Amino acid sequence: MATEIKYTESGHIFITPSDDCREIVDAILETDYSEEFCLATAFEPDFIAKLMEAGFLVMSANISEDAPFYVLLPKLHYTRSALFYENLHVKRTARRFLNRYELKADADFDDIVDRCVKKHGTDWLTPPLVDCVKKIRRNASANHPSAETLSPVPYAYPASFALYRDGKLAAGEFGVVCGKVYTSYSGFYEEDNAGTVQLVKTVKYLQENGFSFFDMGMPLNYKTALGATDIGQEEFVGLFRGI
Repeated sequence: MATEIKYTESGHIFITPSDDCREIVDAILETDYSEEFCLATAFEPDFIAKLMEAGFLVMSANISEDAPFYVLLPKLHYTRSALFYENLHVKRTARRFLNRYELKADADFDDIVDRCVKKHGTDWLTPPLVDCVKKIRRNASANHPSAETLSPVPYAYPASFALYRDGKLAAGEFGVVCGKVYTSYSGFYEEDNAGTVQLVKTVKYLQENGFSFFDMGMPLNYKTALGATDIGQEEFVGLFRGI
């Protein structure tokens, strides 16, 4: 392994832009590393894209009570929530709402990100991380297919799913496409049932457009109710890499 694994005093792996992020993931799997998070301080779009391409869900935090001091918290979940298409479960109460809405892939990206921040706050979607995510998207857009379509790509591409009712944005989420996996980062809804409809339609879109599964990140009850399965780190990394 060419990358030297560096640790902070707290025992967290410290990642720098010169590191091979894939080798960091290998080290996590091969050692008794007891944390879900690593630590980094370089808010550089190319570096954060490398972390995403290695399978990290990249979070951030302000660790100072005085002047803001932001750090990156690349996370490789102990347990990941993965929705495989054959397991999708749509409750009867939600089915009657499906035809009320229209889903568009990769639409209103900046607006959706901003609404997610407004709804959920900046505890982990910090201003410098949000800025980098938007820059990664702009940098990758030159190589990406036409607007409002999504397909697997061999690089990190921040993307969105927007749900409309009568032309008005009713729900949405953003995440990252990398390879044949779409990883969800955050979402919001403005109407009852719109969030569930957006997720159901997103699952069907991913299935129809060549994605291998829907990476939903941290396990939560509503994800399990939709049919998501909890998988461990090693299984997730193998699926993410297409092994």
